[in-house]
Amino acid sequence: MQRDARGRRAAARGLWTGAELVVTLGVVLLLLVAHQLWWTNRQARAEAADTVHALQREWEEPEGVAEAAEEASPAPPVEDQDTSVVGEEEHGGAPTAAASLSAPRRSQAYAVLRIPRIGLTAPVAQGVSKRGVLDKGYAGHYPGTAQPGRSGNFALAGHRNTHGEPFRHIDRLRPGDRITVETRDAVYTYTVDKTLARTQPGDSGVIAAVPRSNAKPYTGYRTAGSYLTLTTCTPEFTSRYRLVVWGRLSGVRER
Repeated sequence: MQRDARGRRAAARGLWTGAELVVTLGVVLLLLVAHQLWWTNRQARAEAADTVHALQREWEEPEGVAEAAEEASPAPPVEDQDTSVVGEEEHGGAPTAAASLSAPRRSQAYAVLRIPRIGLTAPVAQGVSKRGVLDKGYAGHYPGTAQPGRSGNFALAGHRNTHGEPFRHIDRLRPGDRITVETRDAVYTYTVDKTLARTQPGDSGVIAAVPRSNAKPYTGYRTAGSYLTLTTCTPEFTSRYRLVVWGRLSGVRER
């Protein structure tokens, strides 16, 4: 009888310890989820908003003063590249000679992207690294693609979930929707033209100068022009495929 009682007490202690471990693990997982889904968004959105305001203040200064301040500031550090963006391994990271003449420094924010349909205002920075660009809630400019307003393809990547998730709702964009890209010199307006609901991560054709899917060759364009491409992961909370939105340059307003 005594052995049975001791055995029951030991079993009860074991069950209690196991239950405590399960609860502790659940709390830790809940905190991790809250960090990813709430805190990273809050941090990134705050930083992105501050960057937009800083750019607007900078653009209001005389150009010579702004250039002197930029030269005096240290260059951003070289960051790791984000493997979740479209086709970086196939497309390559080196800008063309023409693009490199006016290309901003790596991870430098230099433009503001606005998409009224989804209420988005986000900085655009050079490059598509996670730490240096995307995890800050920025839209990242693919190296080697055209700059805003230029002939070719101004191609951008952005997170769909966590870290500000600026491109979370680009699936809601429809043909005719307006997208603007503001720089120091001009405001460029693009009009949404086509979407590609799903393609492979390595489909580098979607960010080519004349964007056209390699995986779905009937989707895209055949003639040269001034294009805008937005890319992000899909379905939500995964990185299995890529969602693509394309637009054409429809207007330029000098600042």
